Amino acid sequence: MRIALVNSRQDKAGQNIRHHIRHLLDSGDKPPLQANGHTYIFHEVPERLIHAEGVDEHLDCDLVIFLSRHSSVNPVPVLTVHVTGNYREAELGGTPRTLAPAAPAMMQATLRALARHCPEGYRVSYEVTHHGPTDLVHPSFFVEIGSTEKEWTDPIAGRAVAESVLSAVPQEPVSLIGFGGTHYAARETEIALSSRGAFGHIAHTREIATLDETMVRSMMDASGAVAAYIDRKALNRDDLNRLSGMLDALQVPRLSESEITALGHLSWDTYCAIRKMAGAVSPGSRCYIHALTGSGTPVLVRANPVLLAETAKTDEPGLLKMLDNLPVVHVSTRDNRLLPEFITYLDHSSEIINDLNTLCVKIIRSKEITASERDYLIITKVRFDPQKARELGVLPGPSYKELAGGRPVDHGGRTITPEMVSSRSEVRIHIPGLEKYT
Repeated sequence: MRIALVNSRQDKAGQNIRHHIRHLLDSGDKPPLQANGHTYIFHEVPERLIHAEGVDEHLDCDLVIFLSRHSSVNPVPVLTVHVTGNYREAELGGTPRTLAPAAPAMMQATLRALARHCPEGYRVSYEVTHHGPTDLVHPSFFVEIGSTEKEWTDPIAGRAVAESVLSAVPQEPVSLIGFGGTHYAARETEIALSSRGAFGHIAHTREIATLDETMVRSMMDASGAVAAYIDRKALNRDDLNRLSGMLDALQVPRLSESEITALGHLSWDTYCAIRKMAGAVSPGSRCYIHALTGSGTPVLVRANPVLLAETAKTDEPGLLKMLDNLPVVHVSTRDNRLLPEFITYLDHSSEIINDLNTLCVKIIRSKEITASERDYLIITKVRFDPQKARELGVLPGPSYKELAGGRPVDHGGRTITPEMVSSRSEVRIHIPGLEKYT
């Protein structure tokens, strides 16, 4: 990839970053102006970058990275990235209601690199879309040092940004647009740092009330996005309902933070197919991806519902943890109740039921009193029975806790043992071929 690094002669932070990038590219045994498989070209303009309209029209490149400064009315040491554009009027350069082409994958990769190289005392963040230039041919983004001259000229910050720009490598990004939050887009930043969610254009909370379907579609197109994220806590009910209606009308998928995190290593198309399949099982259901990766033909498999339910009662956290070893997606209801339906790829389907049965039987046998009778797994459950305790004169309180914990208590001059206040029950689960799972 050919990357154009553009800075302004007026911008001390841009000059600082440019100086350290040139030094890193020209040092050691690396070929000049090349690193990490990319070729870099430098371009300096006399005006402020927010007014550098059409700056890349004659640049032989695939991506433009603007090296710049960040200013704020509440200055803090910060390293930021963002794409350019205007949702309404053009107060800081560019054209009204125009968005520049974004580069979500490289912008996320740079943000993550900034987090790795961030000097002590600085923080890293996205910024929302808020200024020009907008008349650009190539995908682009700003990388900035903020927020005062002290930080703009800080050589440690300049080198950290330089190293971040040169070491940025996208990692299976899923391109998104974002809605809501403050100037520094805190939720979008956290998502990008901890998941595959790579944001292009992000709209500040104050922009939501004036957005229309045309602008939302522009956000999607300019970002090459496949879905949208809404910081729901940052919006009032009216704005949230209006935005949700526009996204529905445009058929733009919405992903929650947990859903973005749950994308795992699936391709986007495969994830969408799995989501649709899960929705057919239970409307509003949730998908939790375990060791299923890449692409494939998803199919639905149904576990033994009684066996799965008993396993969840016995040790649901342990069950979910051990599912991480299987190439499956488990499906839960809207209120997070585990369902017996699992999704896997067609070429895994024949062995998945066996794997699930083995897993469940292993957990139950390790936690419960069990026996086998032909193809039946028999679970004997011993539970503290408050009624039996009351019949023996033991009143609710600390003694109940002791007895329920398997410890005897003294009451009225006699010893009451856990066995005296326990009830037994049996659960019989039919598992064809049980012997092979034990």
